[in-house]
Amino acid sequence: MSSCLSRLIQEAKSKDISHFSAMNLKSRNFESELKFRTSRSSGAGGQHVNTTETKVELVFNVDSSALLNQEEKGRLFKKWDNRINDKGEFKICSSQHRSQGVNKEHVVKKFYLMLEKAFKKEKKRIATKVPAAVKADILKSKKLHSKKKAERKFSKRDLM
Repeated sequence: MSSCLSRLIQEAKSKDISHFSAMNLKSRNFESELKFRTSRSSGAGGQHVNTTETKVELVFNVDSSALLNQEEKGRLFKKWDNRINDKGEFKICSSQHRSQGVNKEHVVKKFYLMLEKAFKKEKKRIATKVPAAVKADILKSKKLHSKKKAERKFSKRDLM
């Protein structure tokens, strides 16, 4: 079981997450801190779904992780607070495929992608000034709209 899990993690690291080297996450071994739970998947699949446990849930305890520093833990809590429970467990589920092994692979890939997204530094928005021509167009359209509304208005002169 452990060798299968390590193979899955290595494949996920090498295939989809080649740019992790900048964040030094590729060199860390999360295998010891990842826990998996399986359960019966819901939805389509007929008798196969009713008899096999293909749904995979990955559980990673952020609070007790020795591989993440405090800043990284804070970023995870900030970005994925809806996926972290009161115990500090980061949970990800997958039941897309009919195979437990494929779902496990999918969950591991998803885990690394979510870590990458949480640790990625966001660009600051640079405020730009609205050009004068655009402002003039906005005002022109507002005046036209106002004129159109004023023409629809009922006045006392219309009665006389």
